[in-house]
Amino acid sequence: MLRLLFGLLWLFFAGEGIPAAPLDPHWSRIQALFPEADHLGMSYGPPSSTQVLAGGRLLGHVFQTKDIVRIPAYSGLPINLLVGVEANGRLRGVAILEHEEPILKVGVSEQDLQRFTAQYRGLMAGDDIRIGGRAEPGRPIIDGISSATITAMVINRTLVQAAGQVAQARELFASRATPNPQPDELEPLWVEAWRHKPWEIGILGLALAALLGILLFQDWLARHPHGLRRLRTGFLVFTLVGIGWFGLGQLSVVHVLTFVHSVLHGFSWEGFLLDPVLFLLWSFVAFTLLLWGRGVYCGWLCPFGALQELLSRLARRLGIPQWEVPDVLHERLWALKYLVLLGLFGLSLQSLGKAELYAEVEPFKTAFGLRFMRDWPFVLYALGVLGAGLVVRKAYCRYLCPLGAALTFPGRFRIFEWLRRRKECGRPCQICARECEVGAIRPTGEIIDNECHYCLDCQVTYWDEHKCPPLVEHRKKVELRERFGSAKSSRNS
Repeated sequence: MLRLLFGLLWLFFAGEGIPAAPLDPHWSRIQALFPEADHLGMSYGPPSSTQVLAGGRLLGHVFQTKDIVRIPAYSGLPINLLVGVEANGRLRGVAILEHEEPILKVGVSEQDLQRFTAQYRGLMAGDDIRIGGRAEPGRPIIDGISSATITAMVINRTLVQAAGQVAQARELFASRATPNPQPDELEPLWVEAWRHKPWEIGILGLALAALLGILLFQDWLARHPHGLRRLRTGFLVFTLVGIGWFGLGQLSVVHVLTFVHSVLHGFSWEGFLLDPVLFLLWSFVAFTLLLWGRGVYCGWLCPFGALQELLSRLARRLGIPQWEVPDVLHERLWALKYLVLLGLFGLSLQSLGKAELYAEVEPFKTAFGLRFMRDWPFVLYALGVLGAGLVVRKAYCRYLCPLGAALTFPGRFRIFEWLRRRKECGRPCQICARECEVGAIRPTGEIIDNECHYCLDCQVTYWDEHKCPPLVEHRKKVELRERFGSAKSSRNS
């Protein structure tokens, strides 16, 4: 008994080693990294790592990154990697063990992941590995994952920090000529993300400033309907192409669920700052929700909403028959998106990963994140939703979108009422109610703010003296007085 006790004490003071056990369930993955290995040796920590042996020869070390660093990814949760490092400090390979990233579950193929992780083999543990950019001594460059840039950056930074700590503690690069960066010397991941997207940040910032100007001067613009229509069409095209397909800035109900989950389980700004495009959009949306309601995002900044509206305009130009949903059915179909939101929120309380899978009710990832390059059921669903919008204007936005439903709740706290109405609206005038593309005006004349997409069509009518009945009546009276005055002046002369 005393001999065993002294043996354990010797192991503790000699190398902080304990018998290996935590990595045993991953033996097959470890053998994929070290095919010549026949058993595991001692585990050390901190940082936690385990010896990989062939006979009595030390091949290297393996470790799980969750035991060393935990960087929140796109889902708000860390990604756990199994990393193998040779005794000379070179990375032997990387395997993804655990994650809650929806893009990796349904949007990225296994081949894409293998191509990405294979780039690490042969690089030095402790190097400041970067995704994209210019290679420098001690700073090698690898390629990212198409449509999963943020997730790739999190994987890379997780590996760099964890491998750097293990390499330093085990003295795996003691013989190198060039010093390695210490983990605490690496810049924050979100800073790197923002530094790599100057053009995207600048262009989006200008676009948001322009939209803010449109909103502030909406009354003046509404009096110039042709200019406003061209301006709106151009902005929708930018939203679709610039924000959606190039910027990958389609917001999702997944972001809302992730935010709620983060608030409940330890909020951190870093996870939300990782994608500058999404952060700027969410910041602008939060600001406009308090002033104008959710319609600004749904009507101007949602790429899928822009795609539906542009296709709807094309359908009407081509003469495709339009179906106006009866008022009774229309108001009941509104409830669907709230039921979808409630179901996803309930699932997220049990498992955020499962909720993200069911959030595929949003065709956003198919249309923009993967640009329709995915399995046919997803593509067929997205095309079906868009097809429905050809005959029922913005059908998905009006009846199914859980993101739109989620935005109505903070939108209830808006400060101002910017959309003008007259006492004659709805009593008896029904022009705006009939023309509203999303049916957000009641027969009694009130605008339903929770359903309004802020297209400003009703404001164009409000200022149109040839269309708005009170203004038409006033214009005719003025014209009649002018004609009467002119006739009287002629007789007197």
